[in-house]
Amino acid sequence: MATTEHPPPSRLRAWMLEGLSDMGKGVQQAPHAQPEPAHKGQRWYRVMCLTGVDYFSTLGYQPGIAALAAGLLSPVATVVLVIVTLAGALPVYRRVAEESPHGEGSIAMLERLLSFWKGKLFVLTLLGFAATDFLITITLSAADASTHLVENPHLQSTLHGQQMLITLILVALLGAVFLKGFLEAIGVAVALVVVYLGLNVVVVVVGFWHVLTAGHLVTDWTSALTTEHGNIFAMIGVSLLVFPKLALGLSGFETGVAVMPHVQGDPGDTEENPKGRIRDTKKLLTAAALIMSVFLIATSFITTVLIPEKEFKSGGQANGRALAYLSHEYLGNAFGTVYDISTIAILWFAGASAMAGLLNLMPRYLPRYGMAPHWARAVRPMVIVFTLIGFLVTWIFDADVDAQGGAYATGVLVLMSSAAIAVTIAARRAQQRNWTIGFATVSAVLLYVTVANVVERPDGVKIGACFIAGIILVSLLSRLARAFELRVTSVTLDDMAERFIRDMSSRKIRFIANEPDKRDKAEYRDKIEQIQNDNDIPGEDFVFVEVTVLDPSEFEAGLTVRGEVLHNRYRVLTLESSSIPNALAALLLHVRDSTKCTPHIYFEWTEGNPFANFLRFFLFGQGEVAPVTREVLREAEPDRARRPRVHTG
Repeated sequence: MATTEHPPPSRLRAWMLEGLSDMGKGVQQAPHAQPEPAHKGQRWYRVMCLTGVDYFSTLGYQPGIAALAAGLLSPVATVVLVIVTLAGALPVYRRVAEESPHGEGSIAMLERLLSFWKGKLFVLTLLGFAATDFLITITLSAADASTHLVENPHLQSTLHGQQMLITLILVALLGAVFLKGFLEAIGVAVALVVVYLGLNVVVVVVGFWHVLTAGHLVTDWTSALTTEHGNIFAMIGVSLLVFPKLALGLSGFETGVAVMPHVQGDPGDTEENPKGRIRDTKKLLTAAALIMSVFLIATSFITTVLIPEKEFKSGGQANGRALAYLSHEYLGNAFGTVYDISTIAILWFAGASAMAGLLNLMPRYLPRYGMAPHWARAVRPMVIVFTLIGFLVTWIFDADVDAQGGAYATGVLVLMSSAAIAVTIAARRAQQRNWTIGFATVSAVLLYVTVANVVERPDGVKIGACFIAGIILVSLLSRLARAFELRVTSVTLDDMAERFIRDMSSRKIRFIANEPDKRDKAEYRDKIEQIQNDNDIPGEDFVFVEVTVLDPSEFEAGLTVRGEVLHNRYRVLTLESSSIPNALAALLLHVRDSTKCTPHIYFEWTEGNPFANFLRFFLFGQGEVAPVTREVLREAEPDRARRPRVHTG
């Protein structure tokens, strides 16, 4: 709602706040931002490439991790991982896409379970784990890419000791791509995924050719496997024990849902019912899972059979780069160098899906809670913020991939567990017994993996706790800084309320702020007498205003005003809001703008300690109403001559 005219923004400010999010369709436009054409979205397979740069890039290190964790059992353990992916994670996130089609993911589903401040703090906690997952994805992938670059035989002597600088440059370049625009990010992702997967197909085909032409390799492997583990049941049991170490192969689902608003869908889709977007997002998730599953099984098999065990260990030539080792070994250094470049590029850009997820997720919650500035709804300022945080994380962890691995796995697994629990609850509420049992089983598996990962790598929880504490602290400080902001987005009056305002506009517009109690005749009669005595004004030409606080933890909302006549005498306007002072200030400004008259409102002083009353206002939307209403009006309308009048007796 307009209160004063704002000067036109500078070119830099207009560029920074241009649109609100080509990353967050459906979120309210940032102040002073120039309107953009509706974002039409991209075909699902193009958006899949954006999530795929994170998901598919794990092929760069996943086979090596599996070989170190499971040894000869790596292919069997990878099959277990694939079964969990296709039978567990995939159905969960297909259901999440149905239940939350605007990109909020399981966080929005769980938000609805809790109200008031409990719900807000719960969401902030999940956002902390999401920030851990996405930000560590950006910094870890950049650090891994710089490691591949530094360890390249041709560049090792030149770039030795420069990993920190290279990682910071890669994070900055990623931010620059998103400052340029979202379409550019998708275009880069498509090119990288197509080239990288194509090169991996060549490596896998050549690897299988060597396995088949040297028949003794398979025989030697199966004999050694049987000797070491006995039977298939023992193999599966050991695979389940090492499964948490392979859980990084489950990444990509959360970002797949987070970037869902960019999927084009059908021409007839609406924000309320985007059937085409849901259908195509399910295609995206299924295609990504199937492609990755095939590659995981194939690569774990050929690397286990073809690469000597000692090369997987620290210092070995296949450590962290098993497929790159095979490409050099069997396809020559020229092809191997091309493969290295492709791996470095996709690892660098793996942070793109994480950045897209952050830019879609954070603006949907924090500004709406009043826990971030208005500009947090715009893409470019948030890109700068996340890039700077990426610099800080890189500096703290000295661009060390292993040091960030625990936090990355913890963030991924906590979000996946929360998604499984959310869809279990959704299925139970829909009385879908079979789905409820199935999703509950998946939840139990993911919770086991999460707990096992936390026990083995507690540093992940510590890092996640730092992100959570940081988000909660910054959010509460932002909410405090915006406490006196006019945060009513619109005011709507019913016919009776409009009639009251039109009638008073020909005289002096006087409101009495009343806290409703019994709402009997005596209450209103006594209130008028009190206002008359306190302010020494005659007559009874007043309209009562009564505000009912619904959810004080909410920050922004529209305001609906209803009029009624009580006891055939007293005119009353009733409002529902998250804050009494903000609702009253919004009503006064709306009346001023619609009637071109200056309204007056009368209060009585609230008894009690001022600081305690402020806390009541901050947490519960009540407290010392009169001075806070005036302060909200003062901030919303700097021109004192145009400001509605507040009287307190």
